[in-house]
This record gives sequence, C-alpha cells and structure tokens, in this order.
Amino acid sequence: MDYHLTLPIRYWLTILMVLTVCSLQAQPNQSVEATASQFLATLTPDELAKTTYAFTDTTRRKWTNLPVGLVPRAGIEYGALSDKSRMAFHRVLSSLLSSQGYLKVTSIMALDDILNTLYQQAFDAGKIDQKTLTMTQNLKWAHGHFYISIWGKPQSKDPWGLNFGGHHIALNITVRDNDVVTSPLFYGTDPSEVKSSKYAGLRVLSKEEDYGFLLINALTAGQQAKAILKQNVPKDIITSPQANQRITSYYGISAAEFTADQQAILTMLLGEYIHNFEHQTAHRLYDKLLKTGLDKVYFAWVGSLNNNKPHYYIINAPDFLIEYDNVGFQNDGNHIHAILREKGNDFGDDLLKRHYAEAKH
Repeated sequence: MDYHLTLPIRYWLTILMVLTVCSLQAQPNQSVEATASQFLATLTPDELAKTTYAFTDTTRRKWTNLPVGLVPRAGIEYGALSDKSRMAFHRVLSSLLSSQGYLKVTSIMALDDILNTLYQQAFDAGKIDQKTLTMTQNLKWAHGHFYISIWGKPQSKDPWGLNFGGHHIALNITVRDNDVVTSPLFYGTDPSEVKSSKYAGLRVLSKEEDYGFLLINALTAGQQAKAILKQNVPKDIITSPQANQRITSYYGISAAEFTADQQAILTMLLGEYIHNFEHQTAHRLYDKLLKTGLDKVYFAWVGSLNNNKPHYYIINAPDFLIEYDNVGFQNDGNHIHAILREKGNDFGDDLLKRHYAEAKH
C-alpha cells in the first residue's frame, strides 16, 4: 500500500470524526418546553381542545392511579393520537425522563396489554369465569388508555404543567423556566413478575424491589429490630390519592446508624427513584437530599424479608417521601405501587411560591 496515498485519507477521516463529534456536542437535548410545544403543533384543533387547559384549573391537581374504567382522566387519549403525534409525545417523555425512567413508563403501558392477555388465557383455561373476565375488561386497562394533558403554555414565562396518567402511571410535571418539578410521581406494576405466557419472568420494577430486599437483609439483627415495624402490610401505599391519611412522623431506623456499606445500598435504592428523571432534574433532587444529609433519612420495613410475599417499605427524609407497597390481590406479593413525593413541592407548590414572590404585579 502506498503510504503517501493513505496518509491524506487517515487525515481527513480524523478531521471528519472530530467535526462529527463537535456537531453532536453542539446539539443539546431538547428541553421539555420545546418538545411539548412540538407535540402540541402536531394536534388538530379538536385534539388541542381536548389536551390543553388553563394552568389555574384545579383539575390539574386531581390525580389517581386507578384504571380509567374506574376514574376518567382529563386530556387526550394516547391511543387516539396519530403516529406523528405519538412520536412527538415520546420526545416529550425522553426530555423528561432518563433512559431507565423512559423504559419503565413505556413498559408499564405495555404491561397493561400483557395483563389483558393473562386474563384471557385464564378464562380460556377455565380458571376464571365470564363475569370476572368482563369485569377486568370494563376496567379499560390497555396500552392506549393513558391520557395526556397540558396546563398553561409551554415556553411562556409563566409556570405550566403536564400530566400523563392511566393505570399505574401518574406523572405530574410543573415547569417554570429551567426548573422542572416532578412531584407527585406514582408508578406500579401488575403483575410485578409475569409468571406465565411468553412474557414469563418480566419484571418492570425489579430494582425497586431488589434493592429494598438488599437493604433490609444487609442490616444486623439489632438494626432490623428498629427498622421492621410490627404491623400488617398496608393494602396500598398510605399516601395514595384515594387516602386522606398522610405520613408526618419518622418510623424505623435512621441512616445515621448505618455502616458505610449500608448507606451505599440506601443510596442505590434512592437513586433508583430519583434517577428516573433526566440528568438535570435528577441531580437537583439528589443534591437537595445530600445537602440536608443522608443521616436524616429514615428507613422502615413491614412484612416478609423474602419476595413473592407481601412486603412494604418507606423512606422518609425532611425533603422527600418514598413509599413502596407489594401485596397483590391474592396476597402473593406480586403487585407493586410506588410513589416519590418532594415534600412541600407537590404540583410545584414551592416553585409557584417563588414565582409569585418574584413576579411583578
């Protein structure tokens, strides 16, 4: 091979690679304001009327995790969108969520179709009757039965919001400038582990469960005596939207009593919730947690120390509350409900206080 011919080729290939990398670095991820505006631009006037609301509409704060067959949602149905609009909405989700968060949300949507398949197979095998099958069908859980609503105007100087919800998803977003508030966030899975069909073994929220067990079983007997509460496993998370009860006290064991290895496991578990969001939002939450101090975090457990049996845990800190519940309709520990709340900042309450304090009237 002629060296004098190959040298320019290598040179230009190197220059091309450098320019390509630079051009990629010069294109930052699109903001949620931009992607939400682009999504709205794909909608027809009738679709826009179904999707958009005034930011001050009190319906924005009325959320639930129940199937849409039990509790209707505001907004436009995801399944009714055109392919162009669906593609645009996935860009919205990608701008809000990390890769793990995006995969969890989209997998929970798909899990509803799997759930329908499992009930149909149970009926075909004679394990459930027609009445039970019809009851589940009337709950309207399905991949397309999730609703999108936008409150206010993206890219305006005033706060605006976006809600995305359906069975086992309640994503409530409040935005002002570059500040994105993601509280409350609810997500769940039924089943938490698929045990039959070609999907057997699928676990969408595996780490919320695994890291919880890892932490409780890493504690000494003395630490477990403090962490494990002697009561029945709650049938649902206590701070669900259907419940009036709220958690105001700290239960269990303080992370100040953990060893460095135990604190590392707790950090992994916290990260599994916080890092569902894109990098900037996740690190705002995580930095807030670290500033207050990991030693002020409390961890409590209820129920079995083994999977496939009912269990529950709560992580309570001055700024955050995480609840995880896995009971199941048949008490089989195979139905997860989980929630992350930023205290005092549900639906951007703290962000809105700062906005109104700074706004000129």
